[in-house]
Amino acid sequence: MQQQDEVAARVRQVIDAAGVSAREFARRIVIDPSKLSRSLNGTRRFTAAELARIADIGAVDVGWLLGSTAGAAADPDAAGRTAAGAAVTASPVRSPSAPRPPVPSPEGGRPLQIVRETVRLIAERGFHAVRVADIAAACRTSTAAIHYHFPGRDELLEAAVRWCMDEDTRRRADATAGTRHAGDELRLLIELQTPRTERQRRQWCVWLDLWAEAARSTTVGRLHGEYYRQWRGTVADVIRRGVEQGVFRPVDADGAALALTALIDGLASQVLATEPGGRDDGVPGTGAQAMHDALTAHVDACLTAPTAD
Repeated sequence: MQQQDEVAARVRQVIDAAGVSAREFARRIVIDPSKLSRSLNGTRRFTAAELARIADIGAVDVGWLLGSTAGAAADPDAAGRTAAGAAVTASPVRSPSAPRPPVPSPEGGRPLQIVRETVRLIAERGFHAVRVADIAAACRTSTAAIHYHFPGRDELLEAAVRWCMDEDTRRRADATAGTRHAGDELRLLIELQTPRTERQRRQWCVWLDLWAEAARSTTVGRLHGEYYRQWRGTVADVIRRGVEQGVFRPVDADGAALALTALIDGLASQVLATEPGGRDDGVPGTGAQAMHDALTAHVDACLTAPTAD
């Protein structure tokens, strides 16, 4: 228990040295913020992979985090590291105030690069067609480095889902910041969910793959449920505000949000079955613009309050 408390204290030092909130640090090491909180409070142990990611982001030795007198090799890309990332060298222990010698590192650190490339490859090929060797090649690193940060495919998939959730939430928050009119905000949310651009199509392709995986994986299913509760809650809050503003009719906000988000998902899956750019192979009403028009028509017909003549 004492060692667990000492590890938590050292991780707090890393977070303080990074100058970010615990939630932001959790995003950078790609774990659930509640897991980080429980580990810092001593009710949960950090996993070896999490400590590896903390060391990578904080530019410290894993050995220092564990309180050993000989730090673990700091660079997971170093030649000779085992697939489990367990090789140890007799290097001096370094604290956050004395970082390891700088090595080339991708923006956001290696763990985030691995997750971003995993998401890109899932969008292109589907999760089960993506090999660890493919991810390593995309990151210009070794498979050992991938396993160092994410020992198994399940952990990598969980991190990819978490990253997608965080990115989607961040984009919505950025796009709607400062919007006071509930009708305008709901239409902005619809625009963000319409797969017009290549980036939006890739994002939706990942979600479709994760939907299928959620039916088979308890962990992904839990994250899927968490994301949709958050997403429907966001839409419901906008609708409630619109009712208060007189923009929307006095409807059941939760039921209306469930109907609208289900309509978005159903239409998006049809759009993704067509060619990019709205070329729908002669099937009318299946392009991105048709989806957008259908969603706004639904809002006008079912939610928008009638104006006085």
